[in-house]
Amino acid sequence: MADRCVDLSALPKEVRDQLAELDLELSEGDITQKGYEKKKTKLLAPYIIQTPVEPPPQNDVQPPAPSSSSSHAPPPSSSSRYRERRSRRTHRGGGTRDDRYRSDIHTEAVQAALAKHKEEKMALPMPTKRRSTYVQSPIQTRTPPDSSSGSEDETSARRQSSMVAPPPVVNPNLQSPDSWINRSVQGSSTSSSASSTLSHGEAKPQPQSQPQAQPQPQYKPQYQPLYKPHYQPQYQLHEQPHTAAVTDRLAHSRIAPSENSAPPPDVTAVARPARGPRVDLPSNAVVRGMSRGQSRSSMMETADGVPVNSRVSTKIQQLLNTLKRPKRPPLSDFFTDDSEEIVEVAQPDPNTPKPEGRQIIPVKGEPLGVVSNWPPALQAALARWGATQGKSPALTALDITGKPLYTLTYGKLWSRSVKLAYTLLNKLGTKNEQILKPGDRVALVYPNNDPGMFWVAFYGCLLAEVIPVPIEVPLSRKDAGISQVGFLLGSCGVGLALTSEICLKGLPKTPTGEILQFKGWPRLKWVVTDSKYLTKPSKDWQPHIPTANTDPAYIEYKASKEGTVVGVAVSKVAMLTHCQALTQACNYCEGETLVNVLDFKKDIGLWHGVLTAVMNRIHTISVPYAVMKACPLSWVQRVHIHKARLALVKCRDLHWAMMAHREQRDTSLASLRMLIVADGANPWSVSSCDAFLNVFQSHGLKPEVICPCATSPEAMTVAIRRPGLPGAPLPARAVLSMGGLSHGVIRVNTEDKNSALTVQDVGHVMPGALMCIVKPDGPPQLCKTDEIGEIIINSRAGGNMYYGLPGLTKNTFEVIPVNANGVPIGEIPFVRSGLLGFVGPGSLIFVVGKIEGLLMVSGRRHNADDLVATALAVEPVKTVYRGRIAVFSVTVFYDERVVIVAEQRPDASEEDSFQWMSRVLQAIDSIHQVGLYCLALVPANTLPKTPLGGIHISDTKQFFLDGTLHPCNILMCPHTCVTNLPKPRQKQPVGVGPASVMVGNLVAGKRIAQAAGRDLGMMEDQDLVRKHQYLTEALQWRAQTDADHVLYVLLNAKGVTVGTATCVQLHKRAEKIAAALTEKGSINTGENVVLLYPPGIDLIAAFYGCLYAGCVPVNVRPPHPQNLAATLPTVRMIIDVSKAACILTTQNLMRILRSKEAAASVNIKTWPTIIDTDDLPRRRPPQIYKPPTAEMIAYLDFSVSTTGMLTGVKISHAAVSALCRSIKLQCELYSSRQIAICLDPYCGLGFVLWCLASVYSGHQSILIPPFELESCVSLWLSTLSQYRIRDTFCSYSVMELCTKGLGTQTELLKARGVNLSCVRSCVVIAEERPRLALSHSFSKLFKDVGLSSRAVSTAFGSRVNLAICLQGTTGPDPCTVYVDMKSLRHDRVRLVERGAPQSLPLMESGKILPGVRVIIVNPETRGPLGDSHLGEVWVNSPHNASGYYTIYGEESLQADHFNTKLSFGDPQTLWARTGYLGFVKRTELLDASGDRHDALFVVGSLDETLELRGLRYHPIDIETSVSRAHRSIAESAVFTWTNLLVVVSELCGSEQDALDLVPLITNVVLEEHHLIVGVVVIVDPGVIPINSRGEKQRMHLRDSFLADQLDPIYVAYNM
Repeated sequence: MADRCVDLSALPKEVRDQLAELDLELSEGDITQKGYEKKKTKLLAPYIIQTPVEPPPQNDVQPPAPSSSSSHAPPPSSSSRYRERRSRRTHRGGGTRDDRYRSDIHTEAVQAALAKHKEEKMALPMPTKRRSTYVQSPIQTRTPPDSSSGSEDETSARRQSSMVAPPPVVNPNLQSPDSWINRSVQGSSTSSSASSTLSHGEAKPQPQSQPQAQPQPQYKPQYQPLYKPHYQPQYQLHEQPHTAAVTDRLAHSRIAPSENSAPPPDVTAVARPARGPRVDLPSNAVVRGMSRGQSRSSMMETADGVPVNSRVSTKIQQLLNTLKRPKRPPLSDFFTDDSEEIVEVAQPDPNTPKPEGRQIIPVKGEPLGVVSNWPPALQAALARWGATQGKSPALTALDITGKPLYTLTYGKLWSRSVKLAYTLLNKLGTKNEQILKPGDRVALVYPNNDPGMFWVAFYGCLLAEVIPVPIEVPLSRKDAGISQVGFLLGSCGVGLALTSEICLKGLPKTPTGEILQFKGWPRLKWVVTDSKYLTKPSKDWQPHIPTANTDPAYIEYKASKEGTVVGVAVSKVAMLTHCQALTQACNYCEGETLVNVLDFKKDIGLWHGVLTAVMNRIHTISVPYAVMKACPLSWVQRVHIHKARLALVKCRDLHWAMMAHREQRDTSLASLRMLIVADGANPWSVSSCDAFLNVFQSHGLKPEVICPCATSPEAMTVAIRRPGLPGAPLPARAVLSMGGLSHGVIRVNTEDKNSALTVQDVGHVMPGALMCIVKPDGPPQLCKTDEIGEIIINSRAGGNMYYGLPGLTKNTFEVIPVNANGVPIGEIPFVRSGLLGFVGPGSLIFVVGKIEGLLMVSGRRHNADDLVATALAVEPVKTVYRGRIAVFSVTVFYDERVVIVAEQRPDASEEDSFQWMSRVLQAIDSIHQVGLYCLALVPANTLPKTPLGGIHISDTKQFFLDGTLHPCNILMCPHTCVTNLPKPRQKQPVGVGPASVMVGNLVAGKRIAQAAGRDLGMMEDQDLVRKHQYLTEALQWRAQTDADHVLYVLLNAKGVTVGTATCVQLHKRAEKIAAALTEKGSINTGENVVLLYPPGIDLIAAFYGCLYAGCVPVNVRPPHPQNLAATLPTVRMIIDVSKAACILTTQNLMRILRSKEAAASVNIKTWPTIIDTDDLPRRRPPQIYKPPTAEMIAYLDFSVSTTGMLTGVKISHAAVSALCRSIKLQCELYSSRQIAICLDPYCGLGFVLWCLASVYSGHQSILIPPFELESCVSLWLSTLSQYRIRDTFCSYSVMELCTKGLGTQTELLKARGVNLSCVRSCVVIAEERPRLALSHSFSKLFKDVGLSSRAVSTAFGSRVNLAICLQGTTGPDPCTVYVDMKSLRHDRVRLVERGAPQSLPLMESGKILPGVRVIIVNPETRGPLGDSHLGEVWVNSPHNASGYYTIYGEESLQADHFNTKLSFGDPQTLWARTGYLGFVKRTELLDASGDRHDALFVVGSLDETLELRGLRYHPIDIETSVSRAHRSIAESAVFTWTNLLVVVSELCGSEQDALDLVPLITNVVLEEHHLIVGVVVIVDPGVIPINSRGEKQRMHLRDSFLADQLDPIYVAYNM
């Protein structure tokens, strides 16, 4: 619509008023829809954003390419890891004949539909596959012109002005972004990893020759994000070459920002690009803009998405309908949502076609004639011919070259069948026991190239009165649908299988030579039926041939849409009657010759070629599939040589014959009186029949002999076209409207020939049958005459039941149709045929599809075969194999989604495939008006096959859903086909005031969300506190009073003590360092000193040395010697930011800092003074410094946040003492206690526990450096056991290392005597939401070695306060709650039961420390919230940090984060903002003082949350869903990029799984979070950056993605 490009909120008030008036007129019917659109367009014309348009090709001058080759030449073989892997496959044979199912009528329609779209344009950004690294692509084809066109956020700023930019001067030499994309996509091989996100990176300057002739308007957009993809819209239904920006194309899936919530600027840019002019274009591109007066009506669409100009409204009724369109209901309250409320329900459109005819009258076939000499049973016919016409040929089989191999006469067929019947009944068991009894079921396992053995086995079973169940020969355990065949054999109770000697030898065997037990199969006894193994019956034995009755004669297998295989039982009388009906309909005569190309085990091949043939003494020539593959003309040659009267073929065979017919000039088909086309009911059969006739009419083929028929396993033959009289007019075709068909209505297509379906009739109903058409879903109600429905048949010649499945049988074989009032129309039961169709003029039957090929998308029906036909009409010759396309639907987010999978030719280039895929999308959208969800191309020969070369659809679908399809190209288009997303949430501006908050709290019925730890009163250590306000004093006091008490023990990887420090040793070492600082470093009091040490005791001594010398220690993680390039710059940055005067470090590290390797990444000449503290002389400082006040800074704590920000906070002496006391009380620490610490000691609570707590409380700390666990995973746990540790502290990375590394070794640990029953508390130190799954699996795993399930808990700290919660030893266990994720996105907290759908388990973040108060605050209004709300956690405590340590001293930020006040409620208290979202819940547990315990739950960092569709998402929740999607996803991270959700997943499986992940990730995020993923990036393990605390650095990842530094395996743009 016109208003889609305009932000209505930005329009002047008078325009908005006029629009409102127009809306009112429309709703009251005072104006027609057309008039309304016209006036509205006129009003909005001045405000419509101009969009870039493809320049005319003749003006598109290519700039010179920097390389010697032209920019169109693809770079040298830059194949991805994919191509290398795939190319080893052999080229599939027979590619020349693969042009089957080509529909010329349809091809024209598709080409015309595609012509509507700009043909040479690429519709989408191409996905990126990894290229080999050595290819240097020409820069010109890789880098887009400087094109920072704005995103939707930015355009809202522009729209506020009503001025239109003057049309820029057109310069013929300039390029538009479209032409750049075209070139990058067609001219080069795929946009390689040099351009994985299509258009980012700094722009390269254009050659000087191109003048920049662009008027500069007076105003500029407020800011421009650097990165913005260019791509053409997917579907353009209007003729105008108009390209919408990505954001407009996705407008329905997002919400435009209102003025009061301007989005933050994009901070990922390193430097701002020069501001471009106002037009949405690169500054050097051509614009063919529309002038102001130009009408936009060509772009308007009616509500159902059909462009207005494509169907001029002819009916006044339609106009009236558009005026009474139902208004959308108001948005219901968002927190009462369940699946019904989640989905946006499409309103019924009054314009949908509805059936208008009268109720259909059942159609009767001609009566079944009574012929005097028809046999009483089929076996009787065989007996008769065997006796009277013994020399007459029954069957000729061909060898692999297509030459006759043997001919079976009727005499031989009879005698061998009798022999087999005798053997089956009398010779299988021992003398006195009979293994087979009449009525038992027997499997027939014969290959397709051995019809003779099959015939003998089939008739042998009939004569023995056992029931044959023909199945395919199993080739391996991995056959498509093999276990389902087992289900069939089981449900039929089969225990015996007949086969030939050759076939038995070829079956897969176990090493001992026994036949494999196939998955799901019952145990079978195998019987070989070759003549030499059969016993000749005695003279007096004759098979018993009763008159045909209703007992089952044979069972034919049928695979359903879901892949289950069932057996349709056909009774003896049905078999006989069916043969009679076919004889009458096809006018079979005794002694005719028939060529059969079809599978003789089932369906038409069996009914005509085995059963009816014997009844009429016909000579059948069986042409196996293998011969057809080798010589496609073989069946035509057989017809010619044998002067055959009949042939049974499929469209495929017609096609193959046409492809090869040039080789044979002199074949004649004049003898044929009937060419039965088995799949003539398929929509694409028309063109195959026509094309075949076209080619072979000159070879004597008569038009009237082509006889399509319609069949199904249940109803058997439904209808067949009778052979016509020579010269009689051929039956008419039906040209139907696809739109009508999708609503189940027959409408002759008159308007748009592109979306028409041409179908041929399949003749009349079978003799003796009665046919109705009923609605395919719901009760079997009779259809109207112009309605499509399921064909149901009443006839004696049909299937009787699904053998062994009475429930299913009733719904299919015993259907009684009802009329419009639901009253049954009679008593007689009908059988459902599974075919969809209607009765045309002259009672001709037309079939338009099968029930199992039906895709119900948003309430409309689409036929899989029609979609295949459309896809094939998009010239697939170069790209895919014609016969190898599967179409199915998967259910994702409450609707069916269409998926197409095709096999790609090995020689197809990436560009060809991508071009083909995007054109298929456009064609299907234009012709069928349905959006494709996913289009995947797989390597040749990898789709699961049915035995005769078709595709096993249900297995393909299962592979797709399981992620085992391994596509080599994939295109997902969820944005266009997912139309039922819930409406985006509109955030209401919050009016703030005490009254409103009180009301809010009363409405929620809850209290203000706040909680506090116990008081930090003067308790048992009063004297210590008073004496030692400073840690330096505490250390000196301990060195005097308890000199030899060991404070620290440091362990190495072997668990051996490599260092200890008693109180006095630590004091002495600190003195040495203090002396060195004042002498060597000439440091002044208050200066900052960087400590650069590996985890250990040196670090602790250096810290106290600094305090003794009066300087401020800054603890920094040392650079990693193997990875200096990545780690040293951070060290340098902290040194620079903290303005350190000196560096204390070890000799080793000092060497590294001054090494050549270091010089490569930083300037090593400007390091401050470096003092190595390894061998310092024994000196004492003149005096030990004592700060004048406790508010002085004790140390600086630097850390990199998850958003990639480096922040340093100032920790005062008072805060240090308060924090140490708080921890001492919470964990009950005193000098006789031992704790074990396995943490990085560089920042936050880890540093406090490692360096400060022991000196304050006097307990012994056993220090385990986490890096030692890499060489000995069990080090930490065995230490806990060896020292009988009660309290231990670790990080999530340590816990993960133990879970992954020791998961399988708990028995081994037990054997080594590891026992963790001593551990009372194991606290994880973190600044994030507790990782519940990891904690649980850790507890579960080590339960076997005595770890109590209650021991594991978590702590929580942030930058403003290093320790807010810590579980401690007293108080209730940490509790877990389940919250509703849908409510959480609305910032509400609703508790639900465990296992509720959409529930999220959250663990309490530890007990709040003594002296700490927290309150939950609305981050926007700064007012306190009730406890049913999610808000920011604010904290007040004596150990809050004093502020940020910044270079420039940003006071505003300081005040905002550290000393901020509530906007109402309690405006006096000063709070610090943690930047984390959480909530407080009062639990049923009691705390130490006997009150009910308030638990704090941290949900996630505020900076990390994603605002999408007006809702708040936490990345970790989406990532958890993604990691569950496939076993090959190791880790994943999400972020947003220009309003698109980007998912980066690490692939831990083989690289062929990479593309399998794309649809699975898209599905799971859509299902669980109602979000459409915009970009999926698959990378190698270890690419997602993680900081020292094990937290993902999503912003770093985003920057690397945008700067193209990820080297992804695959990037998929789900546009």
